[in-house]
This record gives sequence, C-alpha cells and structure tokens, in this order.
Amino acid sequence: MKPLDILRFALRAVTAYPLRTTLMLLAMSIGVAAVVMLTALGDGARQYVVNEFNALGSNLLIVLPGRSETRGVNPATFVTDTPRDLSIADADALRRLPGVVRVSPLVVGTSEVAFGGKLRETLILGTNAQYLALRRFTMNKGTFLPDTAGQENAAVAVLGSKLRAELFGTAPAVGRMLRIGDRRYRITGVLAPTGNAMGLAIDEMAFIPAEQAFALFNTSTLFRIFIEVRERGALAASGERVRAVLKARHDGEEDFTQITQDAVLGTFDKILGAITLGVAGIAAISLAVAGILVMNVMLVAVTQRTPEIGLLKALGASNRNIRLAFLAEAVLLSLGGGVVGVALGQLGAWALRLTYPVLPAFPPHWAVLAGLGTALVTGMLFGFLPARRAAQLDAVDALGRH
Repeated sequence: MKPLDILRFALRAVTAYPLRTTLMLLAMSIGVAAVVMLTALGDGARQYVVNEFNALGSNLLIVLPGRSETRGVNPATFVTDTPRDLSIADADALRRLPGVVRVSPLVVGTSEVAFGGKLRETLILGTNAQYLALRRFTMNKGTFLPDTAGQENAAVAVLGSKLRAELFGTAPAVGRMLRIGDRRYRITGVLAPTGNAMGLAIDEMAFIPAEQAFALFNTSTLFRIFIEVRERGALAASGERVRAVLKARHDGEEDFTQITQDAVLGTFDKILGAITLGVAGIAAISLAVAGILVMNVMLVAVTQRTPEIGLLKALGASNRNIRLAFLAEAVLLSLGGGVVGVALGQLGAWALRLTYPVLPAFPPHWAVLAGLGTALVTGMLFGFLPARRAAQLDAVDALGRH
C-alpha cells in the first residue's frame, strides 16, 4: 500500500462511522479546549499583575515598617513585625537623597464619608502632593493635595471620580465641605476616572494629607514609603543610600524592609507562571482520558472490521501497512479533535475577555501548540495497541469471521 492509499483508507474509516467519529472528536476537543482556556486564564492573570505593577513606573523602591528576616520577596514581606515606626520625618529625609525624584508616604484606612445625608464607607489614603505624579494619575477638576510649606497638614481632600458622583451627583464638588470620620474636609480636586490599580478601586477612594490620616486613624506609623529614583540603573545604589539613612535614623537598627518593584513583580510572575503550567497539566489529564476513549473505540473497530483486514492481507497488504493504516486513522481523529478544541478554546478565551475586560485572557502560543501536540501524541500512543492487534491478525482467520 502506498502512503496515499493508507491515507485514503483512514479517511474512509473515519467517515464511515459518523457517530463514533463525532464522539471521539468531541472527547479530544474538550481536552484541548480545556488546555487553551485554562492557560489563557492563567496567563491573563499573570499579564494583569505585570501591567498593574508596570503602571507604577519602573524606578520604584518601596519601604515597609518592620524587618522581614528572609531574603527576597515572600508573603511575610507584606505582613511584618514593627518594632519601630516609619515616620513622615523618615520620608522627608529620604527626599533629600541624590537621585531621588519623588517620595510619597502612605497611610491607609477605611472610614465613613458623608455629604448631604449620603454616607459611604470607603478607603482613605493619606499621602502627599507627589503621589499624583508618582502614580501617573491625572486630575479632572481642581488640584491635588497641597505641596506648599505650612499647608501639608491642611484639612483638604481629593475624591475619586466614582465617589464624587455617588456623593454629589451632577453638582460641583470642588470647594465643598464633607465629613470623613468625625472630621470635616474641604474638597480641592477630583481625580479623572482611573479604574483599578494594584487591586484597589481608585475611583472610589478619597485622598487626604498623611498628617491628617494619622489623626483620623489614631496611628503614628506609615503603611509604606514609595520612592521614585531618577534612573532604573540607579535602583541598587539608591537602595543602599535609603538603607543607610534609615538605619542612622533608627539608632543603627535595620527595622524596616526594602523591596523593589522588580522583586515583587518577579515573584508574582513566577507564582502565576507556575499556576498557569499547573492548570495546563490538570487540563491535559482530560486528553489522556480522551486517548483512552480513542483506544477503546478503535479496539472495538478492529473487531468489527476483521473481515476487511483479512481481505487487505489477502490482497498483499503487509503487517506494517495495516499498522500504519490504523495509526493514520488515530492521528486523523486526534488532529481533528485538536483543531476543533483550539477553536473552542479560543472562543472560550474570547468569552472570558468579554466577561472580564481587564483580564487579557489570550492563550499563549506555546499552549496552543502544546495542546495540538499533546492531542497528536496521545492519539498515536493510544492508537498503537489497536493498530498492533489489527496487524497481527491472520489473513485466513480474519476472512473466516463474518
């Protein structure tokens, strides 16, 4: 038998039993679609985190109160024991370092925001005027927090766009007074719509000076200090200068943790990359199940087509020809199921992007190729036993079975 004859034989076998072929294609396509969809979901989550961190800028140092004993970035990095506070004075000292462009202290808490009988529970961020440029935010109305000497502790507030709309509707907000907790603040500005950043709904937040946040939340320590340096290549040198200044201010004790944006991003990238591979592996199990189905169905097909195999052998087909013919049938079924599965997976990824627009759920190219390749290999592996059994049939015995 020539290769074209083997292919023609396999195609005829596939089309002769439409129900059996449809079931095997469906089983294989579900496995491939699962691989494509789940990797799209995992890779989309990874890209989302990467984009969120990149939105901060690439020249960022972050100082946390408390010392994390292990090196690198891990969950303990974000929950630290605090023997000494980070203060506004610490942030002011860091601002004077060479190569530092901006320094923003952060105080975070939740409080009630009220105006005209309307009440909202929202996240309050205490910071300074430089936070606007550091986070690349823009103003819609008015100005951000004051940066004039003597005005840093003014009782003023800046609202996110959604919070402004909920409290004031279509009425102007700039210049009005509102209550945050038990204190009154004058609104100096409204941010332009920003959406979510680092998992926080910026449009629903209110911003007040850090000193006001200390009094509002009855605390004396900063949540974080963000430091933007002039050049990405200067991160290491700037980090050493930051460490030296803070140690000197804290009586020689390194009771703080300093991390870089790249370190945090690299850790999340590795974690989410591993999760993506993990879910792809779990989805690939369904391909193994589909392969077992292909093998079982083809074993039954060998029994049904025994006279046909006997006739082929009587006409001169060798064991190798018979084996190749059945393997070609398994490969055709696997490839067909793989192509259908990729199409279904792409459709599912498109549905994910429609449902969650912020999630870039695009299946990576390696996942599509891996799904097709795994489907092909699975078909060949599980098609080998039926092909081998068909090739070992005796021609006379096969012809005698009706």
